[in-house]
Amino acid sequence: MDWFTAPGYWLSRLVFQRGLAGLYLVAFLTAALQFRALLGERGMTPIPRYLARTRFRRAPSLFQLHYSDRFFAGCAWAGCAVSAALIAGADSLLPLWAGVLLWLVPWALYLSIVNVGQTWYAFGWESLLLEVGFLAAFLGNDEVAPPIVVLFLLRWVLFRVEFGAGLIKIRGDRCWRDLTCLYYHHETQPMPGPLSWFFHHLPKPLHRVEVAANHFTQLVVPFLLFTPQPIASAAAALMIVTQLWLVLSGNFAWLNWITIVLAFSALLLPTDAPSVPPAPLWYEVLVLAVGAGLLFLSHRPVLNMVSRRQVMNRSYDPLHLVNTYGAFGSVGRVRYEVVVEGTYDDPPREDSDWRAYEFRGKPGDLRHWPRQFAPYHLRLDWLMWFAALSPGYAGEWFGGLVERLLEGDRATLRLLRRSPFPPEAPPRHIRARLFRYRYTDWRELKATGACWERSYVRDYLPPTRLIGSG
Repeated sequence: MDWFTAPGYWLSRLVFQRGLAGLYLVAFLTAALQFRALLGERGMTPIPRYLARTRFRRAPSLFQLHYSDRFFAGCAWAGCAVSAALIAGADSLLPLWAGVLLWLVPWALYLSIVNVGQTWYAFGWESLLLEVGFLAAFLGNDEVAPPIVVLFLLRWVLFRVEFGAGLIKIRGDRCWRDLTCLYYHHETQPMPGPLSWFFHHLPKPLHRVEVAANHFTQLVVPFLLFTPQPIASAAAALMIVTQLWLVLSGNFAWLNWITIVLAFSALLLPTDAPSVPPAPLWYEVLVLAVGAGLLFLSHRPVLNMVSRRQVMNRSYDPLHLVNTYGAFGSVGRVRYEVVVEGTYDDPPREDSDWRAYEFRGKPGDLRHWPRQFAPYHLRLDWLMWFAALSPGYAGEWFGGLVERLLEGDRATLRLLRRSPFPPEAPPRHIRARLFRYRYTDWRELKATGACWERSYVRDYLPPTRLIGSG
């Protein structure tokens, strides 16, 4: 059926699938390298404990059938291997049906991880990767031209990502409506990047232009995705440029990158598409059935978008097939950071030799310039940002972090940039203090070499030691 496929999007599909496979690889690598300290059998929020109170129907996962740290590591590294194979084009070397199944493997593996990931995986881009990854399985390989239905559904996801984010802003913090949010955002965002200091010091009129341009890109441009070419391609290209601007200004894991990959699926890239036979009937039936099911499930995100009580980043089914997205409905005016320190002194005193633990991404050392980590996701650093907003965000895991630092746990220490205590000689006491951080200005940077300045706010956790330690 000629109406079923769009041969002109052959190259667009190739770029989309290879880019998505690359993001899968990053996601599985993040899981493999960080899970033991966060979710392992001796982690801060152990998966076995979570599984003991969670039914399969609520959180379908391979780990409901069996869990061990070795099995989790095997799944994560298997996900890396399959992702690398997809980057190399392994799906195009297989029959169409096998290519579909191969794309479903990383989706099923990552779904298994997300559904037991608890607070460490409660980010919108986890559901976004799963939703987009599921669609990618039905986009076909070199045996068939890209199906129009799946291309439409990918634009529908992109629409919800951008338009949902635009709505949550315009309905949320007043600073989005008066165009002043970027006076604060680059300084208070979860994890600044190497250029965030410079973005913060751009002239305020330019910040207002940035916000206005953001509103246009998120509230107007998404509708153009459903117009004829070349207008749809121009809309997608504008989204890509906007997302690259966000990549330069901060570290948002793979949120910006997966949005860029999605936008490429809407670009009509010039190419000489190879001649292929019509899609087989079973494939057409499968794609149409999947498309109908996903469109039916879309009514909940639509109702959420039109609601005055719109929420961000919610999944409406345990398979994360159709979700709602959004970010920064409110913007903090002040940056707070929790600084974790340890000492050998017993009993500890205010004038003891307190030494600070340094995290990889979150601000700590005033002279340490932020690094670029995205699309890699530093999960502990992100949760530390939430912990600084309120102790309520840290209730289920912060005590576990302190306990493992007091034990000198090697898996936990590997998540840090620098530990002032070797694993074999951990501190006797640990405390946490809350500081207000702000960017230095040009004069202060030149005089001190520090990109941050801070002031003490209050104690966050009093000096703590392991129970029963002598």
